[in-house]
Amino acid sequence: MKKIFSLFLFLILVCPVMLAQLNKEADFYTTAKGDLSVHPINHGTVAFTYLGKTIFVDPFGAVDNYEAFSAPDLVFITDIHGDHYSTRTLDVLDVSNATFVVPQAVADIMEERYGKEVIVIGNGETKEIMELSVTAIPMYNLPETENSRHTKGRGNGYIINFDGVNVYLSGDTEDIPEMRALENIDIAFVCMNLPYTMDINQAASAVLDFKPNHVYPYHHRGQDIEAFKGLVNEGNDTINVILKNWY
Repeated sequence: MKKIFSLFLFLILVCPVMLAQLNKEADFYTTAKGDLSVHPINHGTVAFTYLGKTIFVDPFGAVDNYEAFSAPDLVFITDIHGDHYSTRTLDVLDVSNATFVVPQAVADIMEERYGKEVIVIGNGETKEIMELSVTAIPMYNLPETENSRHTKGRGNGYIINFDGVNVYLSGDTEDIPEMRALENIDIAFVCMNLPYTMDINQAASAVLDFKPNHVYPYHHRGQDIEAFKGLVNEGNDTINVILKNWY
């Protein structure tokens, strides 16, 4: 009985502290031209504000998540799936003046009413978009098969260069060679969501290979992100693993 009571007391005292650490507060990073703010939104959705611009990546979920932001100037979409290209969310956001950056597969199904401009970018391409350098990175499942949930070439991960600060967004992927070979990544958003992407062991192994300065686990429903942080920092304690409340 004493052991049960002690465990109960531990959970009462410790769990609120752990939960308090998982917040949705913005983080700020210094670039050559000004501060970049990073906002966790929901699941695989990230928002950035930079030099007066509002940028959404894979806007998904309730409109309440976006009330604090101005109408987006840039919207990145990684894939055709509904938790990335969400017409339900786009229908309630003011995206009329936004520039959309998308893979061809998304452009092929995209509603004409969204955005003032659609820029298609493919794996391996780099384009200058609204004074930002954007590179599309492959995202896909392993092993590569025609029946994979995410086939190579269909979707994009992205590297966005914010005036010297490189931000990598993995999209839905496993620990592919293209991710492991990345260099000079300052901030990384890495998915882990079985059975659609990868587990925490794959994700941690890939992160230890490409060594971002900061990494956010996102798109991680059902995964133990505390354990992911432990795996990364056991292998390299200089990588700053940042845990946020995405759900």
